[in-house]
Amino acid sequence: MQPRRRARRESGALIVTESVAGRSIEERIAEELGVREGQVRAAVGLLDGGSTVPFIARYRKEVTGTLDDAQLRAVEERLRYLRELEERREAILESVRGQGKLDAALEATIRAAETKARLEDIYLPYKPKRRTKAQIAREAGLEPLADGLLGDPAVQPSAAAAAFVDADKGVPDADAALAGARAILTERFGEDADLLGELRERMWTKGRLVSRVRDGKETAGAKFADYFDFSEPFAELPSHRVLAMFRGEKEEVLDLTLEPEEPSDEPGPTSFERAIAHRFGIADRGRPADAWLAETVRWAWRTRVLVHLGIDLRTRLRTDAEDEAVGVFAANLRDLLLAAPAGTRPTMGLDPGLRTGVKVAVVDATGKVAATDTVYPHAPHRRWDEALKTLAALAVEHGVELIAIGNGTASRETDKLAGELVALLPQRKLTRMVVSEAGASVYSASAFAGQELPGLDVSLRGAVSIARRLQDPLAELVKIDPKSIGVGQYQHDLSEVKLSRSLDAVVEDCVNGVGVDANTASTPLLARVSGIGSTLAENIVAHRDANGPFPDRSSLKQVPRLGPKAFEQCAGFLRVRGTDPLDASAVHPEAYPVVRRIASSSGTDVPALIGNGSVLRGVDPSAFVDETFGLPTVTDILRELEKPGRDPRPAFRTARFKEGVEKIGDLTPGMVLEGVVSNVAAFGAFVDVGVHQDGLVHVSAMSKKFVSDPREVVKPGDIVKVKVLDVDVPRKRISLTLRLDEEPGSSGGGRGRGDRSERGERGEREERGGRGGGAPRQRDRRGGGREGGRGGGQRRDAPPVNSAMADALRRAGLLNSERGKR
Repeated sequence: MQPRRRARRESGALIVTESVAGRSIEERIAEELGVREGQVRAAVGLLDGGSTVPFIARYRKEVTGTLDDAQLRAVEERLRYLRELEERREAILESVRGQGKLDAALEATIRAAETKARLEDIYLPYKPKRRTKAQIAREAGLEPLADGLLGDPAVQPSAAAAAFVDADKGVPDADAALAGARAILTERFGEDADLLGELRERMWTKGRLVSRVRDGKETAGAKFADYFDFSEPFAELPSHRVLAMFRGEKEEVLDLTLEPEEPSDEPGPTSFERAIAHRFGIADRGRPADAWLAETVRWAWRTRVLVHLGIDLRTRLRTDAEDEAVGVFAANLRDLLLAAPAGTRPTMGLDPGLRTGVKVAVVDATGKVAATDTVYPHAPHRRWDEALKTLAALAVEHGVELIAIGNGTASRETDKLAGELVALLPQRKLTRMVVSEAGASVYSASAFAGQELPGLDVSLRGAVSIARRLQDPLAELVKIDPKSIGVGQYQHDLSEVKLSRSLDAVVEDCVNGVGVDANTASTPLLARVSGIGSTLAENIVAHRDANGPFPDRSSLKQVPRLGPKAFEQCAGFLRVRGTDPLDASAVHPEAYPVVRRIASSSGTDVPALIGNGSVLRGVDPSAFVDETFGLPTVTDILRELEKPGRDPRPAFRTARFKEGVEKIGDLTPGMVLEGVVSNVAAFGAFVDVGVHQDGLVHVSAMSKKFVSDPREVVKPGDIVKVKVLDVDVPRKRISLTLRLDEEPGSSGGGRGRGDRSERGERGEREERGGRGGGAPRQRDRRGGGREGGRGGGQRRDAPPVNSAMADALRRAGLLNSERGKR
């Protein structure tokens, strides 16, 4: 059957929508995702029409048959791959056609290729290349010799070759003729698409990646020690080990070898050589040319086929590892962005430091900077009482309710200072929490920070960011390149395009899932809203600054360049607290008539209907279904009306670090601690227990049941109780377990020292300075910046008031004034 093809023009580009033996792109995607073709076709139509995934998932459920955002992202990704495949297919067909070698059979084979690898295998013999030995041999007229020996092994090779000796053609003797014939057959064997596909899968199934240390690199490459003599099957290698070994090779510490199969003590050809021989009818039957042909097969395997497959499998290993690592990063980023917000409460941000001091920023409930300062409580200055006095004055003056402490250098010392401040101002009921400062220095030096905080010193901008990210992690973290947040594994070894595309999709889904206040949102936050890019976001803020807050959603249409399509895409995700209560909800303006019909049938008006659960739960959604709004949308509307503008993020709560445990040397095996999951990798989770060094809960120590994916148990930001299994102070390694009944040193605990499953995370932790987490440690401007997920949080009972500090406060008149308010 001839393949069907249909194409259309979009913006001058040819988009192929049907191919591959009669199967359309939509059919393939539907089959892969296990959904109906009509659902995929509808989703593709909406995506091609400029709709975003969040908009389609939320407001076009009837059109796509309720495909969710994860399914739509999968459709989007596969659509991109398959269209690239079609573009490459057309380019290859054009190339082969231009060579005059395209016949009906070859075209059918090319059109039937369903993967890029298969397509390239078919194209290999026709791919323009430099003059090869085989091509030179053909020009010398040696192809009949190669064909003759392959077709009739009963011929004596040297005798047959003698007839092709021609010095004028560069063939001075029979040996040269046979060498040319071998080059022709070697190229033929190495460019057989079906054979390459078979051998590639055989090698993937049977092969192993072998790693050995280079001579003299043992000391310099100590962080890769687990791979100095290492071997594991391709199909069993987890992503973090693949990336670790490739990193070791790149740093010239490791030599990597791809072994196609387990070494055998039996003499004779390998299974791959036998497969090549079988493919071309070569067998050792004692005929004159059999030995020569067998050697040709061996030569073709070692010099051409194995090299080609080695490149392919390296690419496959890296691609699979990257895909998994990107998935881990994306999942961790999602959890971090959707972490519980502390809310609109005046907050003091403390960016810890030793010599350079602790940077202080107070922001009001809306995140606006109210005051900044720098205090020097730690060595070498040791102006503790003075620092406490300054912080207390700021807390009282600005009504501070929360204290956010960055988790970098001097974090625990600064947390102790904040604890004493909490004790001295009990009437304020201050809550303190350690938060991740990952990326704060990146934000501080960014152009947007300069625009947002003009005139404020770069060193103080980090404290502002730390305060705001406690109030609303999502709103603050969107100002930072997701790659700088540091919750991935080996992120700097990943494809920049692939990683950015995945992380941008996560940020977009999170922002639109929560919703954005159109009258307070920053430009970076608005830019992530469906249908709004950087230019429109800037226009919205400029219009807001010039004309005041938006009174309703419809007034957004007055923003320059925000046309009907952009309004359709963004309106449901923007919240406007004005004259119409529906504008502050997730109900799309196009569905307001449905709400008014529901209110009318219930004998009330819209304001009285909103939040009225008893009435709304009695409404039959099917009664309001029409040709535009189906049951899924009406059901969503009723759910939203019951809790309008609800935030999908969890409630804010804090963890409590153990008093007296402030450095790794304070830990002892058997100690039970509370901590915060800072990062989740393929091999386990890193937990911040407040000692400036994350501990690792290996996947085998997460549950009494088998855990295939650590994220089944924990995610970044989770508050957990862990038990210390082992502490290695010199190497800054902490082994933890979530199984609190487990005893340190027990055989079932954590992971065995020599267990292959732990290899990979060691080098990764070394890369991050031992602190843990999957992403390479990125230095803060102070040289001690900590990377990881949410960074941890705590709230502890107030310590007793130090008399010297109390005296200092009394002299300042602060302690008495506070007590006078009781």
